[in-house]
Amino acid sequence: MELTAWKRNFTNELVDLWNQQLGESFPMRHELFEQNSFNDINICWESSKIALDNAGKVVGFITVKRYQDNLDISMPIKTGWIQAIVVDSTSQNRGIGSNLLQQAEAMLERKGMEKILLGRDTYHYFPGVPHACGKAGEWFLSKGYEKKTTDHDLLNSYENEKTGEYPTFNEVECTILKETESDSLLHFLNRCFPGRWEYEAVKYFQSGGTGREFMVMKKQGEIIGFCRINDSKSPFIAQNVYWAPLFKEELGGIGPLGVDRAERGQGLGLAIIEAGIAELRQRGSSQIVIDWTDLVQFYQKLGYNIWKSYDSYQKVL
Repeated sequence: MELTAWKRNFTNELVDLWNQQLGESFPMRHELFEQNSFNDINICWESSKIALDNAGKVVGFITVKRYQDNLDISMPIKTGWIQAIVVDSTSQNRGIGSNLLQQAEAMLERKGMEKILLGRDTYHYFPGVPHACGKAGEWFLSKGYEKKTTDHDLLNSYENEKTGEYPTFNEVECTILKETESDSLLHFLNRCFPGRWEYEAVKYFQSGGTGREFMVMKKQGEIIGFCRINDSKSPFIAQNVYWAPLFKEELGGIGPLGVDRAERGQGLGLAIIEAGIAELRQRGSSQIVIDWTDLVQFYQKLGYNIWKSYDSYQKVL
């Protein structure tokens, strides 16, 4: 077995291996793999590796990231991320996964990382280890990782329901963000939700986003809340529609979302979600996913139930 550098010319083999091992629950598309595992500026190329058998066949890989962007945004600069580690089931129990993980961890430590998270990276696939991966969590525990929280992707079907309408509140309106309002949204996020959500919005606009993926809530003309909405026409494949190939119908996605702390306690959070759902329904989405949340009871009010679950893990170096 040989570990070789992370290279684009292995993309077909890497996607094939992913789908052999994970495709039933998480079907990988070439464009998604390119977007998340090669085009992200935060990929740690030195830590990401491909395992080849003696015949040169890809039998495993690990993708690793650390924050390297030069944007002035509050992001964790001492945290490394294991985006994914996949080993061919016929080649497991031979130390391939252990070797990939050990070398990745060693390189991240040399780069000054103080903590490693499983998933939760920029352009992530998962917010943790999927429950669908069986005993993978136990394996990471044996490697010194600590289990932290459990998060879920939620799903609701609207096949037999009429399209929704925007909710109405006195002095508050919900509307799709105009292309000329990008600075206003970024200012709001920097003030109320600095960090990852702000970073994702900046990358959205850098990728050609025009605003159609943001439902915003305004009060006296000022943004006081937002809800990200995604579908197949979005400028890149967003996290809550990653697994769209599992559906025959158009899949929509909700999240992240939030309301200015000063305006909470009025039901506005639920309202901005309802507005996002209504917009996606009007665009033709009959299945909608809300990803990466632990607020199961809250979203059950809108008919959403657990679809996929993940356990988060971390390791302090």
